[in-house]
Parts: sequence; structure tokens; C-alpha cells
Amino acid sequence: MDAPPAIREEWLDGLGPAERRERLGLLERLIAQGFTAEELGRAIAEDRLVLLGIERVLGAEYTAEEVQERTGVPAAQIVRAHRLMGLPEPGPHERVFSEQDIAGLEALGRFLDAGIDQEAIDETTAVLGEGMSRLAATISGQFLQAFLRPGDSEQAAAERLAQIAQELTPAFEPVLMAAFTTQLRASVARGVLGREELARGERVAHHELAVCFVDMVGFTRLGSELEVLELGAIARHLARLAASVVVPPARLIKTIGDAAMFISPDPATLVRVALDLLEAAAAEDLPALRAGIAFGPAVERAGDWYGNPVNLASRVTGIARPGSVLCTAEVRDACADAFDWSFAGRHRLKGVSRPAPLHRARRAATSRP
Repeated sequence: MDAPPAIREEWLDGLGPAERRERLGLLERLIAQGFTAEELGRAIAEDRLVLLGIERVLGAEYTAEEVQERTGVPAAQIVRAHRLMGLPEPGPHERVFSEQDIAGLEALGRFLDAGIDQEAIDETTAVLGEGMSRLAATISGQFLQAFLRPGDSEQAAAERLAQIAQELTPAFEPVLMAAFTTQLRASVARGVLGREELARGERVAHHELAVCFVDMVGFTRLGSELEVLELGAIARHLARLAASVVVPPARLIKTIGDAAMFISPDPATLVRVALDLLEAAAAEDLPALRAGIAFGPAVERAGDWYGNPVNLASRVTGIARPGSVLCTAEVRDACADAFDWSFAGRHRLKGVSRPAPLHRARRAATSRP
């Protein structure tokens, strides 16, 4: 076993007497926990020494080679899975793996034995990494906001944050499992497995869907006028509103900054969702929204949707006026009697050979508030 590293004078540069004593105490504690000189120096350079102890709480204690010894999975394969999660490739001596990683690798072996191929597992790993990255960033930001105290010393903050992380981390597992099970149950409830699928031995390749994009008009300009925190609050507010207006069979697929994407097998439901969202945003004094909706065959891949209606809906949104819901002719024809329509002209859309007729949807006079 390597000898613990000696504290280097450069790790204390620029500190006053009191701060120096605090950092010395913190460094001694981190060295006792097994951190190397390389890890300590990098954490100081990146201004995250106070957070380093939380890594041990979260179980970052094994290198890829040590995980290989425990599981029999080649270190190269372990590192590859780490990269698929969207994480940087660890060095040979970096301790970035935990007992949970070991359990996860053993579980993946059971999936392979059950007949799920490696390509499908890779795709799932990448999607998991993308989703968990957003969740982890949200939780860690909220954690620091809740538990930092004005005037904290490095040692006091590090000890308190590590202690709170140790107490709260076990509570995340049932929350995450409950959310995953709920979403999985909903996905199964939306699934289709009829005689055609049974005969072919695979699921339907594509679905006829209405696709809607809603975005915030002038969001790029707002970025130069508003504080970053205020801009983030507006984007979060849009995401909450988008989730609140969805009704089955419509689904919110994703929100990205100033935009949201919805799908529905029933075009009328999706038009109502778009109108509801635009009205809700206006009622809460958000910047004006606009929406574009198209209809046609689309295919699902890794939780996202692809195909002609996705591309068309995005392009229609880009030419919609603020406060309007602009639809292709296919959408209008599918729910012509449910709304009041006005012709918005023919527009050239990228990828469409002829100018496409577009129609603006409004609530029918009998259903307006």
C-alpha cells in the first residue's frame, strides 16, 4: 500500500493564518480517507476541495482494475461503459467506481444472459447517463443551495456537507426506484403488442403521430438582457407549465431551454395542449410562445422521436407568429371541426418540394372562455 502523501506548501498558497489552519485540518482528514496527492492537487486547482469528501460518501473508492478483479469484467469494458454514460475516461489510478457500479455490472450480465444484446445495453446506458446527468446536476445544486452557510470555513463546510450527504443519500434510492417504476408502468400501458407484432416477432417500426414543438419567441435576445439566474428561472417555469398542461394521449417528450416537444396519436388533443400552454404562459407573463404541429409516421428511438413530422413541426414552429398555433394541412384535416381555422398561406419548408399550406388553429367560438 502506498504511503499517504505529504502536504505540499503549494496547496496552502495565498491563505491567511486562520484559513491555513483550516485547510491543513481538511487536508489531513482527506489524506486519512485515502485521497492521493494527484487528487488533492487537482481538487485545489479546480476549487472543489470542500466537496471532495462527498465523493467518498458516494462510494468513489475503486479503480477500473480493482472493479475488474471483483467482477471479472475487463477494465476496458468498464471504462467504455463509463464513457457511454457521458463521463470522462478515468485514469488507471483514479478511484471513480463504487459498490453500486459493481452491482450494476453484475446486473448487466444478467440482462445479457437473458438475451438483450450489447447494442441495446449500450443505447440504454447512454440514455441513462443523459437523464441521470440532468438529475444529478439538479440535486447537487439544490443540496448546496440548502446547506451552505455564510462565512463557512473550508473544514466546517466540508464536514457538514459530507455528513448531510451521508444521511440523505440512502433516501434517494426508493425515490428513484419509485419514479422509474411509475414511468416504466406508464410506458407499458402505452405499448402496443397485437397480432402483427406477434407474427413478426418485433414491435411496430413506426407510428402515425402528431408532433408539436413550442418555443419562446426572442429567447436568444433575452439572453443578452436578463441575468443568467432569471433566464434559468424562465426556462424552468416553461418546463413546469409544459408538464402541467399535458393530457392523455398526448405526452411531453422533452424540454430544452426555451422549447418543449409533445406527441400524440390524436391531433386534436395535441392542438388543445398547445393552445393551453400558450394561454397559460400568457396568463403568467412569460415571454410569448409559438407552436408548430405536423402529422405523419414517426419512429421512436431511445425515448426520442424521429421522422418527417418531427422535422416539419420544428420548421413550422420557426415561422409561426408569436401567440399562434400553426399546423400542417394533415393536422387541420384530422380535426377540422374541433377548432376555428384560418389559412396562413403556403410556405417553403426545408425538405419539402412544394410550398406547404399551413393553417392557424384557434379555439372554436363555442369553447372559448
